[in-house]
Amino acid sequence: MRKQVIEVMTQSMSSNFGNPSSTHAYGRTAKSALETARKSIAKLLNCQPQEIIFTSGGTESDNMILRCAVKDLHVKTIISSPIEHHAVLHPLDDLEKEGVRIRYVDLDENGSPNLDHLQSLLSADDSKKLVSLMHINNEIGNVLDINRVGEICRAEGAFFHTDAVQGVGHYPYDLTSQPIDFLSAAAHKFHGPKGIGFAYIKNNTGMEPFIVGGPQERGLRAGTESVHNIVGLQKAIEVSYENLDSEKDYILGLKKYFIEKLKHIYPQVHFNGLCENLERSTYTLVNVALPLEASKSQLLNFHMDLKGIACSKGSACQAGVDIGSHVLANLKRSEEVKKYPSLRFSFSSFNTKEEIDYLIASLMEFQK
Repeated sequence: MRKQVIEVMTQSMSSNFGNPSSTHAYGRTAKSALETARKSIAKLLNCQPQEIIFTSGGTESDNMILRCAVKDLHVKTIISSPIEHHAVLHPLDDLEKEGVRIRYVDLDENGSPNLDHLQSLLSADDSKKLVSLMHINNEIGNVLDINRVGEICRAEGAFFHTDAVQGVGHYPYDLTSQPIDFLSAAAHKFHGPKGIGFAYIKNNTGMEPFIVGGPQERGLRAGTESVHNIVGLQKAIEVSYENLDSEKDYILGLKKYFIEKLKHIYPQVHFNGLCENLERSTYTLVNVALPLEASKSQLLNFHMDLKGIACSKGSACQAGVDIGSHVLANLKRSEEVKKYPSLRFSFSSFNTKEEIDYLIASLMEFQK
């Protein structure tokens, strides 16, 4: 977390402990902080404050939007992709068992959705539809043209939801003009606290409560709001967008430096998805297949961990479950590349070139 985030959260926990639903002075103070945060986030994303619903993070936001679209908006068909986050894929599995028609758009050779196929799926019948496609893939970093997808959905009368957990705080959004009905975000992806996020739900969509109880969050999500986490989210997103251009340039420089170093020590290195393409992938991660002997590859993660290097085979949510990456499994990779160990490395403004040099040295030491 950013230092400024920790400071505002500490202050909130020590001095702003009222329940924002209470009418006494302590409650009114907490309510003011809550609504100030909502207004600040809405201003940064150019939407209405009432369209921001605080949740526990991206997973809850995804579940809320998908399930309520079926329950309240009478969606009968949901179109997604096979390389979405499990916070989308697993609810879709459940909804399919409940009778919802689930369709998956074809992917091109780099793992990007085929928009012609999306168009054909949308026009296949006249059932009420929702498209759920993530803005930035959390494993391979592909960036989706969400404006184009939203336009296709709008022309076909379908709702459009994007899991923007990897995008908010790193890319600008204009939700008033962009053709997006629903969006999910999580604070810990832009140096905020874990366990807090929000769902953007466009006004007048007809959503009913997801968690039933009190009237909090426009009645859509009952339960006492976590004020200290919300003000932490507010500070994190404010600082991220204040420094967006400078931090993007810096982090992109780290990514380019890392790619160049990898190519030097591994001439046969393979970059999964579009992560080597600096225009069509996020600047914050690289997913790479390293040409190592199969006998050594099983120990690579262990070696990296011993060196104090945090990287992963897939998303962090799969840690400890060695089932392989469903994202990589759906990519059209050569048989040779499939044998290579793939790792995902993430970068932020807190990283340095010296750390990348240390990482490269650790990889070279491993292959000796």
